[in-house]
Order: sequence, then structure tokens, then C-alpha cells
Amino acid sequence: MNANSEQVQLSVGRLLELFDVSGEGDRFRAQSGVAGDDERQVVEGTQVLAQAIVAVAKRFPGKSIRSAHAVFARVVMTGDPVDLVIDVIHEGRSTASAVVFAEQNGRRCVTVTILADVPSVDVIRHHLPRPDVGKPSAANESPMHMGGAQLRLVDVMDVNSPDEIGPPELYAWLNFDPFPDAPTPTRDDLAKALAAYFTGQLGISTTMRAHAGIGTAQSHLTVSTAPMTVTVCFHEPVSWDGWLLYTHESTQVGAGMSYVRGTVHTEAGELIASFTQEALIRPLRATDAGIEVRSRL
Repeated sequence: MNANSEQVQLSVGRLLELFDVSGEGDRFRAQSGVAGDDERQVVEGTQVLAQAIVAVAKRFPGKSIRSAHAVFARVVMTGDPVDLVIDVIHEGRSTASAVVFAEQNGRRCVTVTILADVPSVDVIRHHLPRPDVGKPSAANESPMHMGGAQLRLVDVMDVNSPDEIGPPELYAWLNFDPFPDAPTPTRDDLAKALAAYFTGQLGISTTMRAHAGIGTAQSHLTVSTAPMTVTVCFHEPVSWDGWLLYTHESTQVGAGMSYVRGTVHTEAGELIASFTQEALIRPLRATDAGIEVRSRL
């Protein structure tokens, strides 16, 4: 997956519509969306993660989503809807937890384990400071192919290029404001879903940046890449009224898998979320050559 993997001119408003799943009780239905201009038919895994967050928030009204751990076992394809089946593990006064099974055409594709709680007053408090990097105005604009979204990268011109070499870290300023066709999400679940959606976008590019001659521009063509897990923990309420800094650090890659950890800070320095990603980075198998590019990992 790379920053340009969805070429369709999606809008933030349309993305929020996809996130806002319908249903009740322990069963919800999500729309998968349509293929992009590049005809990629594989749905972003973090889209399903975002939809699971919203489903569980609706299942546990009065509680806030604290963390979500997704395993992307099978690809979800565009076109057919996705059924979200919620298995409640515990539902108490202070905390609740559930496992969400995302199914398409009767096949389980994704599992998401979610913790929700009722926030309390502080006993103690501290947080990791925001990295001392340049402001969004000094960063390099990167196309998002999404109406209402702005992405700017610190000291990186082309995040997908195999010629973009540097340490295995990436700082990305993201702003979904102003919204041309939808209001800034004020619902806690939608705001967090939108924040979670971006946690899987740049991890593989971060890992590849440290290695000359390989970049996500080669994904699905000469190398197989795919996020396999994403975990996101929300520390504070998410607000989309300004820029957010997504920090990515790849701590290991080998044996066909990479590991990236990251944080999300406001421009003012508040830490609102932390995340991790495990991703597949492997040679394109000979058998993959018979699969259409738009359907490959």
C-alpha cells in the first residue's frame, strides 16, 4: 500500500459516509466502496478498521473507543458490502471489550479487537513530546487524491520513490480541514475512525526509505506489500480543527515482514494517539504474475 494506492478522487465526506456503518445490536453492515481510477479493487485495511471502531462505538453508547487491534487476514474487495459481527467479551460500567469479525460473501477477512471505556479524572499524567520538526507550512506537499485532505511530508519529496533514501522514519502533517463537502466530524467515533484510517498509509514507505533501489512505487508490480496488522491507541479526544503530525519509525524489517511504530500529535504538541503496523514486504511470487495488478497484494 502506498500514499497513492487509491487514485479515485474520494472526498473526506464520502469517506465518513463509508465509516458510518448501519445496523443494530451485534450486527452491522459496511459499504466497501468502489475501485479507484487505477482500478485497484483491494479495500484499504484501515477502512475496515475505521468501520469496526464506529460499529463498536454504536454497540457501547456512552463509552469512548480506547484502542483497536486489527489483523488483516484476507483482502476485502471493492463492490460487495462487508458484514461486521460483534462478539462482546465484557460490558461493564467502566470498560467494555469486543472482537469484530469483518466478513465479505460469507468469508471472514479481518478481525478487530476493541477496548472501550468511560474516561476518568487523572491520577497522574505525562506524554511523549512532539518531535521537533518543521511546521506544516515548511513541509513538502504530497498528493492525497482526496478532496478536503492535505498531506505534507517533512524532508521528503516523493514518498513512493526508490530514490528517496534516508533514515527509516517519516514525519507527515495531515489536515482534513476545511471540509469542502462535509462538516468537521464532531462525533467522537467518526473523528477517531478518521485518525485510525491514516495509520496504515505510510508505514511501508517508512521502512523502504532506508534501502536504496526499493520504494512503494514498485508495490504490486515487482514486490508484494500489504499491512497485516494495525494497532491504534487513543489517549485523548481527536479533533480535526488543525494539523496533526503522524510520526513513523521502522524499528525492524526482515524475514518478509516489517514493524513500524508511530505517534499522532497536534500542532500544539498534545499526544492524542499511538499506533503500530506490521506489514508484508516480499518478492512477487511467480504465481502472482497471473493475478491482475489491481487485485494483487
